[in-house]
Amino acid sequence: MIRFCPLFSSSSGNSVYIGENNAGILVDVGRSAKQIREKLDSIGVEESAIKAVFLTHEHVDHIKGLSVFLKRNKIPVYASAGTILELKEKGVLTDCHIDFTVNDDGVEIGDMLIKPFKTSHDCADGRGYVITGNDGSTKVAVATDTGIVTPEIMNSITGCKLVYIESNHDVNMLKTGPYYYELKKRILSDKGHLSNDACASVLKALVNNGTTQFILAHLSPENNTPHLAYETSTNALLNMGALVNRDYQLKVAEAENNSKVVLV
Repeated sequence: MIRFCPLFSSSSGNSVYIGENNAGILVDVGRSAKQIREKLDSIGVEESAIKAVFLTHEHVDHIKGLSVFLKRNKIPVYASAGTILELKEKGVLTDCHIDFTVNDDGVEIGDMLIKPFKTSHDCADGRGYVITGNDGSTKVAVATDTGIVTPEIMNSITGCKLVYIESNHDVNMLKTGPYYYELKKRILSDKGHLSNDACASVLKALVNNGTTQFILAHLSPENNTPHLAYETSTNALLNMGALVNRDYQLKVAEAENNSKVVLV
């Protein structure tokens, strides 16, 4: 059984705990090491249970607490070659850190296998991850910070029991909102962020292929609301005959988690 818990999820910081038995990982450390430690305590996970950190990319809302967290815990960080190089050039990763390039074969941490897939984002070399539990069949995916869902992403996350997927913005809210033109253009691009509608379209395909649990992630506080993201996805799925809490479960990740761990 995999324990899955978004600790933080927003443009202010992102981090997800995924664990099995007495070992777990973090995907991203986008808040301070202290905040991460306090949030782990709140879900009953000891900091010593974290055996590695996996990074999606180098943007600050995903790596803010990384350097201190790694120094405190003496654990390795895994990321793409491009992300590691970028973080070394910025001085976030230094010789005192243990870093590894994650390749397509993946990495075994405890009883889990973590495999990467490429994302489409305006960063050095973004990745999402599929985590397989010790039964060899239970899989969960982290698929955020991508402007489009490419065939590679779709192929990677299809068949996962739980998918943690970006539902960043409502297109109309973004277009009429306060962001300046170039930022709007960036978010709407293929290397930006997934809209509610784009996310809902992906969910329809995933439900047809057996995914039963979804968590909507990385919502923009300026260009989205939890209710709007939830309704967009559930309405799209209802149109194809799938009912929430009958055919699938759907949650919206909180900016700061106050919910229980999801068991997969």
